[in-house]
Amino acid sequence: MPVQVVVTLADLEIAVPLDRALESAGVPSAVAVTADEARAAIRRERPDLLVITGAVHEPSIAALAAYARDHEVAVLVLLEPGDRERGERLGATEIVTKPLATDDLVATVRRLVERHALQRRTGIFGDSPPVHEVLVKIEQMAPVSSTVLIQGESGTGKELVAKAIHDLSPRRGRPFIAINCAALPETLLESELFGHEKGAFTGAAERRLGRFELADTGTIFLDEIGEIPPSVQVKLLRVLETRSFFRLGGVSPIKVDVRVVAATNRALKDQVANGVFRDDLYYRLNVLSIYLPPLRERREDIPLLVKRFVKEFTAQHDRPFPGISAEAMQRLVNAPWPGNVRQLRNLVESMVVLAPGNEIRASDIPADVNDGGVNVLPMRVGTVGSRDAGGIAVGGAEFEFILRSLMELRMQVEELRRRLEDRHGAVQVIELGDRESIAIPVAQAEPIGAIGPMVVEEEPEPEPTVIYRPGMTMAEVEKAAILAVLEEHRGNRRKAAQILGIGERTLYRKLKEFDIA
Repeated sequence: MPVQVVVTLADLEIAVPLDRALESAGVPSAVAVTADEARAAIRRERPDLLVITGAVHEPSIAALAAYARDHEVAVLVLLEPGDRERGERLGATEIVTKPLATDDLVATVRRLVERHALQRRTGIFGDSPPVHEVLVKIEQMAPVSSTVLIQGESGTGKELVAKAIHDLSPRRGRPFIAINCAALPETLLESELFGHEKGAFTGAAERRLGRFELADTGTIFLDEIGEIPPSVQVKLLRVLETRSFFRLGGVSPIKVDVRVVAATNRALKDQVANGVFRDDLYYRLNVLSIYLPPLRERREDIPLLVKRFVKEFTAQHDRPFPGISAEAMQRLVNAPWPGNVRQLRNLVESMVVLAPGNEIRASDIPADVNDGGVNVLPMRVGTVGSRDAGGIAVGGAEFEFILRSLMELRMQVEELRRRLEDRHGAVQVIELGDRESIAIPVAQAEPIGAIGPMVVEEEPEPEPTVIYRPGMTMAEVEKAAILAVLEEHRGNRRKAAQILGIGERTLYRKLKEFDIA
């Protein structure tokens, strides 16, 4: 059985009894006489935990602790009463002050081993108290079938938590169906959730199963639950209460055995107070609750996350990465990170790709990161190849990255095209030749796919356009489209709603959301 715990032999009176107690408790362990032996055991066994029993003042122990963290091994440090400050400098996962009963120490070790194993299984990493609290709640909530509400800012990993709850539950191996409620217009959301019968509406050529039916015996994840319109909120409430629903156009109730996990980046309590979200639905969803803290509230986890992402992307892109200077890492720790873990992950990928042979320095961290912006590309391009008059390296690595970036941009454009097409083809996408922007004329357009003749108003006026640039969020694009349609039709909201393919109520909600007078 693989070793789960490595114990240093710095303090014989603690190390030997602890090793024996762990073996008796069924936790495979190994004792290392020297720091080099412990390092070799970590490299060979890939344990969950390193227990440092003493000698925290020695440089070899500090190096060992750093080596363990780099290899994603938790570190437990046992200290004399007056050495706590020195122990904190080691970056330990947990610190325990001597003396401690062997049974209590075994319980602590078992808890840390189980927690670290859970992190590896779920992909939710961090040593901060907020992350530990999230992991504990996942363990507590997974075995039951109660509804879970996950709250947190965009980019904090809400779907990752939902997937972890499903994978640790008795429903693992059953369907896990995820749906982004904000990505669908009101007219389609109900059909997506509950399905429809043939002939239920124009275009319903055959019966279609909804997401709730597809998730039967498993878990359905409702992301951006705060975006659900009031008409659908009523029907969702019935599903939560009775676990039954009707397809659109159906006459027979359909029973399902589904666990509901919902997520939102909005303050649902405020939406309830403002009358936007039903209070009875909120209480039905908020049976069990998990709050995911933003990255700025768990800054101590940033170095660990950076190292994990570096390891992931160096393997994915098959590129060596020289590393990040201490000053640059500190700048990353101090950054506001409005995009949270998602933004950090994107930045690390760009650094891995753009820095061949060069250590990332503090000056290479984009100013937008420090200022809280969303641009995540490092400022310096790698130095492979010769430099042009502007001082920018032009070589094979840079050319490869440019090509990859263009392909990714094309994929983003296609995704935008798909989303806009879902909104009843009310928006046309045109790619400009200069590749610097994408004009989106807003009118009653032909179905997206080929640019053809457009239906215009009686006056032969130029069509209003919305300029989309890479980096804009869907919310920003949506707001710009709404403004363009309102301007075209002189503020006529009923006409604007028809052109956009949404209900008037939805349009009024969007106007309030985007603060459009």
